[in-house]
Amino acid sequence: MKKIFLVVMLMLPALASWACPACEKQQPKLLRGISHGAGPESDWDMVIVWFIGIIVVLTLVFSIKFLVKPGEKSKTHIKRFILSNEQISE
Repeated sequence: MKKIFLVVMLMLPALASWACPACEKQQPKLLRGISHGAGPESDWDMVIVWFIGIIVVLTLVFSIKFLVKPGEKSKTHIKRFILSNEQISE
């Protein structure tokens, strides 16, 4: 089972790079050979994709930042109440 999983994981990058010839002609240079289907129909499509990519990267950076070092130092923060509350009412 581990060998099959290893083979599949090693082949995934190669499979992702195979696009059919008809789709390759429709894609811009950046996406050629990677994605299938119709390419962007206008310049606005690529602007939208770049904007969404920036939002995704910023979200990832801030989520990692706040997971590693949250920065809540207030004594009245809700996490202090939850962590110090020994009796839980049901």
